[in-house]
This record gives sequence, structure tokens and C-alpha cells, in this order.
Amino acid sequence: MSDCGCDKARRDLEEYLRNEVCKTEAQDIREHLQNCPGCQDEAHIARTLTEVVARACKETAPEELRDQVLSRLRAIQSTH
Repeated sequence: MSDCGCDKARRDLEEYLRNEVCKTEAQDIREHLQNCPGCQDEAHIARTLTEVVARACKETAPEELRDQVLSRLRAIQSTH
């Protein structure tokens, strides 16, 4: 007994969003997402989360904070 494709779409969603599934699977997931509002919502949330994390990873810490962290790390390393 198989479901309407939600289990597979949700299981493979992260890989699909990163274009890491084969073309056949990508087409199956794409078609499922076009017809399933619940999975569309999941995909939208996952895509938004991925974009926010990617943007955050590109930001750099203020130099003062960076210096404080490096200083603390050096102090910890010198005691071990």
C-alpha cells in the first residue's frame, strides 16, 4: 500500500531543494509538490530556512567580537 507520494516527497525534500536527486526523482517530486498544498508548504518553509541560513553564513562577525573570541580561544588553548 502506497501513499499519495507525501512520504517520499518529504523524505527527499532537502536533497531535491539542493538539486541532489536524479532527474526522474526530481520530476516526481516536482509533480507531487504542484498538486499537494501540504508538501508545498513544507517545501516553502525548507527553502526559506535554507536561504536564511545561507545568508547568515555569508555575514561576518564584527571585528571586535572576532578578536574577543580568538583571544578567549588562545587563552583556553594555552591552559590545555
